[in-house]
Amino acid sequence: MAAAVLVLALAVGVAVVALVSPAAHTISRPATAAPPPVPAAPATVPATLAEAWRAPSSATHSPVVVGGTVVTGDDSEVIGRDPSNGAQRWLYRRDLPLCTVGSGWGMALAVFRNGPWCSDVAALRADTGARGPQRNSDAPTDTRLLDDGFLVTSTGADHLETWRSDLVRTLEYGRLRAPVQPKSQPRPACVHGSVAVTGGRLGVVERCPGEAGDRLTVLSPDGAESDHPEEEFSAVLPATGARLVALSADREAVLLPGPPRLSVRGADGAELASYPLPLPEGDLTGDPPGEAVPTTRIPGAVLWWTGSRTIALDENDLRPRWTMPGALGPGALFADEPVLPVPDGLVVVNPANGAVLKRVPVHRDDRTGVAAAPLGLASVGPVLLEQRGSTLVALH
Repeated sequence: MAAAVLVLALAVGVAVVALVSPAAHTISRPATAAPPPVPAAPATVPATLAEAWRAPSSATHSPVVVGGTVVTGDDSEVIGRDPSNGAQRWLYRRDLPLCTVGSGWGMALAVFRNGPWCSDVAALRADTGARGPQRNSDAPTDTRLLDDGFLVTSTGADHLETWRSDLVRTLEYGRLRAPVQPKSQPRPACVHGSVAVTGGRLGVVERCPGEAGDRLTVLSPDGAESDHPEEEFSAVLPATGARLVALSADREAVLLPGPPRLSVRGADGAELASYPLPLPEGDLTGDPPGEAVPTTRIPGAVLWWTGSRTIALDENDLRPRWTMPGALGPGALFADEPVLPVPDGLVVVNPANGAVLKRVPVHRDDRTGVAAAPLGLASVGPVLLEQRGSTLVALH
């Protein structure tokens, strides 16, 4: 009888685990073969581009391309697609809504909402969609994933997390949901306005109770203890309403209001240079969605979309080099040339001075004028991808 009771208890336990485990609520359809090689990009940006395909992708904020696969995320599904025709290569689905989809370490990263937080994180192989490392997180529902080339950071208005390639957390900063040790965080009551990353550095603009200005803090994203942040520096800024635009190895570019100016600061937070910017008031209103200013890195520059224009910053000293008024997003490289979206199509620009070299008409019947959300670009071989709100459009 005792043995029978033990067997019954074991069977019940196995059944319960099977019912509540993530695997029981996941549909995974990996690719059965490796994807074909990506065709070479054209020698120059073509004079004409036409729509090749489109797909819903509300969980991506700019096109996600990993290893020759285009990754879309919508509702509860993450799909790896052939860039030439949008055909499904693999699918990963949970019984949870998607918060966001990003990439890192040659993998797609899917973040699902489980309860009040975006707590279910899965890494998926780009070529097959096979599931790799997983973790639980405390990311908020509007989180964005920022890849610095080594680590990935999930943003949040009161909580940041950084992960390494096996999804082990290397940093958490802000208000902890269940702190193991009290007072491990230096400023848990502060609100995060904007976040930026580069290799070995993570910066955040904070708004802290009782302080006259916003605070700029730069952290090591890979410290000795994940719940004990290691600060490079933390300094109060001379204004509120600041935005952290970009970081370099030893500089921070901060947009300050009244009047609008780009303040470039050094390794200790002291201002090194200030550049007036003729930006409209709307470019400085509120914080960027997901606490991430829209930027793209190309060789030699950081392309920054302010909301009304794109400004190229030098990748080393972060000084403004040129401006493209009326751009709809930060742009990207296509055929090794910087390409920016504009209301009537695309412009190819000289990376040194921003001079327009070519105009390519693109018909966008689903988007007109300058909108609050940037039009994100990415390319893979001969295909240019546009993120238009909740839709991904491929041009060829």
